[in-house]
Amino acid sequence: MKSSNNINNLRIKRVKGKLTIVKNESMMWLLLLPTVFAIILCQWNPVVRGVFTSFFRTKGFSTVEFVGLSNYKNVLHDTMFLKTLINTFSYVIWSLIIGILPPLALAIAINETVHFKEGFKILLYLPAVAPGLAVSIIWMNMYSPASGGMLNSILQIFNLPTSQWLLNEKLVIPLIVISMTWKGYATTMLLYLSSLQSLSQDLYEAAIIDGAGLWKRITKITIPHIAPTLLLMIVNQIIGVFQVFDQPLVMTDGGPNNASLTLGLTSYKMAFSYMQVDRSMALGTVSFLILLGATLFYFKMQKKLEA
Repeated sequence: MKSSNNINNLRIKRVKGKLTIVKNESMMWLLLLPTVFAIILCQWNPVVRGVFTSFFRTKGFSTVEFVGLSNYKNVLHDTMFLKTLINTFSYVIWSLIIGILPPLALAIAINETVHFKEGFKILLYLPAVAPGLAVSIIWMNMYSPASGGMLNSILQIFNLPTSQWLLNEKLVIPLIVISMTWKGYATTMLLYLSSLQSLSQDLYEAAIIDGAGLWKRITKITIPHIAPTLLLMIVNQIIGVFQVFDQPLVMTDGGPNNASLTLGLTSYKMAFSYMQVDRSMALGTVSFLILLGATLFYFKMQKKLEA
């Protein structure tokens, strides 16, 4: 009798435990519902509506008739598409050249700093607080081709020839990327720093005892440890820069001679300047598919790093 009672008690406890788990999960989903609803409404709804609209001819912002892949053919055969695609990839390449090493170097420097570490964090994070539009305007004035522009004034002090800066087709993309890097490096730096601080100092001490210099410690200990974070930052930077829009809009409006025009800015102009909403949505969908491929590549690489 006692054994049967014990078995029944165990069954009752298991049932109660399962009911508790179901209740907790229900509460969790109830708390998540507002966030899920906001994501669907504000993020996925525009994406789905944009893809849907790209298969129709539009008049203003209203769909008129179904045209299938016609908008995609028009966009891909547009003479400006290849140029803007190359420009966008140029932004990505320059952002990887200019924007990856400075945050990592600063994170390593702060991690090695003993005194005033918190103060350096605050000072270096200040650019991230500035509004993006204000930053673009400030850098646009710094790059002013006039003799009174800040950079040209500095060149004049040293009797050096002035530059056209943003009016130079070869320089315009790297110069815009510099302003973007100045605005966004702080957040990336803090993520690198948090990853570095989770690394055991015993490894560094053992390496120093073995006679490893700074470069060996960075390449053999630091970089392998932060590799997952580094990969995440690279993919995030590619995705973010691929959608670059406001900086070229404010600083150059896509000029000179469309040298700084991007897919995002082209899509914006199609929709709001030329009222070609159908083509704009088709171009946006093409960009979305490219970024989706980059995201899937990241997940694949992440699994390899974790294996």
